[in-house]
Amino acid sequence: MTRILVVDDEPQIVRALVINLRARRYEVDAAYDGTTALRMAADRHPDVVLLDLGLPDMDGVDVIAGIRGWTRVPIIVLSARHSSDEKVEALDAGADDYVTKPFAMDELLARLRAAERRRSDQEQGPATARLETAAFTVDLAAKKATRHGADVRLTPTEWHLLEALVRNPGRLVSQKQLLRDVWGPSYRTETNYLRVYMAQLRRKLEDDPTRPRHFVTEPGMGYRFEP
Repeated sequence: MTRILVVDDEPQIVRALVINLRARRYEVDAAYDGTTALRMAADRHPDVVLLDLGLPDMDGVDVIAGIRGWTRVPIIVLSARHSSDEKVEALDAGADDYVTKPFAMDELLARLRAAERRRSDQEQGPATARLETAAFTVDLAAKKATRHGADVRLTPTEWHLLEALVRNPGRLVSQKQLLRDVWGPSYRTETNYLRVYMAQLRRKLEDDPTRPRHFVTEPGMGYRFEP
């Protein structure tokens, strides 16, 4: 069974999560502050962490940093903070996803299943060098993309952006991380670059670029590749 660590100082939210998760056959541990969360993460080795940022003894970003010091366990942030800067800070600290309160349980469960799949893929070994969707195929080893069987001409920058996304399927990748990985550390605020190049990728690879199925924007935070 998958073990979930829920970290939140609001008892009613913890109770609702525990009931819903156990009903779906998850094992659940709960912590109401950051200190307990770090101890339980070390002792219980959860498969996924659901983490609120507003804890009574420390900021949730510090909990992320503490967990990331020794494990890559998926961390999904649950927070009422709506500021883009705060969301990006959590993602840059090592969170895998961000769900804003109040949230629908169905959405949270879908994010949780995606996190479980990513963890399973990591445990099975390196990601496959070839990734296929209904519309296009990406061959990471050959550095080549095809759409409906025909080669797609990508610029080096478009390829680097595509590679950064498809190597993290289902994971929310922050704007800052993409800019740093594709353009370099001096471009961390040039979000207009991302908008332009994401539009180009969608035009070349998506069946309907105006309603992207695979390259999804998370406003103010970053982008997500959905296979």
